Amino acid sequence: MIAFIGSVFSPWYRWSGRKSPDNNVCINVATYGRGGRWTMTDRGRDALRQTEDSFTVGPSGLHWDGTTLTVDIDEVSTPHCQRLQGTVKIHPAAVTGVEVPLTADGAHIWRPFAPTAEIEVDLGRSGWQWRGHGYFDANFGTRALEADFGYWTWGRYPTKTGTASFYDVARRDGSDLEVALSFDRTGGVSVMDAPPKTRFRRSNWLVKRETRADPGTTPRQVKAMLDAPFYNRCGVETTLHGERVSGVFEALDLDRFRGPWLMPMLAVRVPRRPGWNFGD
Repeated sequence: MIAFIGSVFSPWYRWSGRKSPDNNVCINVATYGRGGRWTMTDRGRDALRQTEDSFTVGPSGLHWDGTTLTVDIDEVSTPHCQRLQGTVKIHPAAVTGVEVPLTADGAHIWRPFAPTAEIEVDLGRSGWQWRGHGYFDANFGTRALEADFGYWTWGRYPTKTGTASFYDVARRDGSDLEVALSFDRTGGVSVMDAPPKTRFRRSNWLVKRETRADPGTTPRQVKAMLDAPFYNRCGVETTLHGERVSGVFEALDLDRFRGPWLMPMLAVRVPRRPGWNFGD
């Protein structure tokens, strides 16, 4: 799930000139496996409501009560117009105060709020209820991603002591950023001695993929998730300091994303619904 103000991957937001982030808002939800759903409806400012502890976009929203983040989902998936309804609750083990600038001027920030959490999912259908390991983070920016970055990978792997997170970024100015953080279950954070970046098989769209792995070992995909011409998300198994771990990985090719040929393709999967009435 991703909640957007200024839906960075929306063609409608790019075509608008990205002048009004509040007029391109979205709650994106993706489920995987048999019967999986994809929802990413780009909505206008009439659908947006915010308070100190809540964020609402049309029929869906997030609410923080001080200990639990509750996500109420009522969306329609594309392209088959199937409804996705239910509730997801995220129970952080701790909330961190960590902020990581991704550019020297702070135009882009990564904020890992809850790297270690328990997630509770109920999407209504039989077999679509489960509990497991989850996380909650955020990215903030004042410029387009493709203006400052050419490529990045991100990975988050549950470990025996908490969570290991990696952010490897190739900036447009020719510099690189390598972030390797270890979070314990109390929210404590330390800089990791990161194993080397290690390539593994490209995605079906031939997006380059690499994550951290001990010398002599190779990461491998263990679960297919989202595969797009410029983006790949998957479950990955790797080895970190002798511990075999499985987590979520993403690779983002922003050289591909900035090509104008991609926007009409995205418009098929990202419908625009500018109007909304809350009825009150």
